[in-house]
Amino acid sequence: MSKEKPWVVYLVQCADGSLYCGITTDMDRRLGEHNSGKGAKYTRSRRPVSLIASAFVPNRSIASKIECNIKRQPSGKKVETLNRCVRELTSSAAQS
Repeated sequence: MSKEKPWVVYLVQCADGSLYCGITTDMDRRLGEHNSGKGAKYTRSRRPVSLIASAFVPNRSIASKIECNIKRQPSGKKVETLNRCVRELTSSAAQS
């Protein structure tokens, strides 16, 4: 049985200054996909993108929930929201 890779929630800044949030298990591969035009439809016309924040999370379910929460935020709150979600996740894990 192989061990599941940790999931990463990430934020990239596009060439137009906008932010894109996504999840992956391989950050280098995914960043390459975004910058080659094979990533998300949103980033294809906004290249190049650069990684501005990322966080490891234990599984896809948690990664998807954090991603959804971040995508609901205005641009100026996305990094703050990612950091808050990770702090909450770390805090709840420490209390368990």
